[in-house]
Amino acid sequence: MNRLKNKIALVTGGGRGIGKAISSKLAENGAEVILTWVSDRKSADETVNSIIANGGKARTLQLEVCDEASVDAVVANIAEKEGRLDILVNNAGINNPTDFDKITSDDWDKILGVNLKGPFLCTQRCLELLKKSNAGSIINIGSVSGQYGGPRTAHYAASKAGLISLGQVAARFGAEWNIRCNTISAGLIASEMADAGLKDPAVQKAAENVLMKRFGGTSEVADTVVYLASDDSSYITAQTINVNGGLYF
Repeated sequence: MNRLKNKIALVTGGGRGIGKAISSKLAENGAEVILTWVSDRKSADETVNSIIANGGKARTLQLEVCDEASVDAVVANIAEKEGRLDILVNNAGINNPTDFDKITSDDWDKILGVNLKGPFLCTQRCLELLKKSNAGSIINIGSVSGQYGGPRTAHYAASKAGLISLGQVAARFGAEWNIRCNTISAGLIASEMADAGLKDPAVQKAAENVLMKRFGGTSEVADTVVYLASDDSSYITAQTINVNGGLYF
């Protein structure tokens, strides 16, 4: 499949869970993938090796998304080696389910730092590279929690709600250079990263409301990313795409 042939893609947090599925699917469709890691280099390297073994192109870079110097270093590296960027997937994110009255200021700052400041910095700093594409696509990985206020996730839900607005502003700003930006609002997605959270009683209760009566798969999010990254979605921007099995509508 070559829907993304000759495209250069950056996937933050692209070595594990949903990020791994996204990186693999982009490469499968012809993109050259740069996937980032912050602490788990082993998983990132394994994902790259798997992509290469299957005939794709990929490499890794270390990135702390909420650190300006780290983001600038990654952007400079891509500018030097690839010279442009066609696809930016703001996937890196963290969560720590906590009762509303138990969330600390440090908890709040950490979650908002990675989940909202991170995508802002990456999007802002990557703009010059995306302008060179003439058809850039920014894809934010959001969450249904940002739409209806998920249980025990005030900080996480707030960060994902903000991500939707950030995406709309980026779409408005980037349109002059034919840069599109959309947000995928993911529902309950089963992955090795999410296992602990999915076992949370509050999440199990929420799962009863999924119309499809199952958790989603990482490949279902990744397939949506490929669509939004490709020319098939060339008239779609500033939108929130729900991938939630009917949990919220």
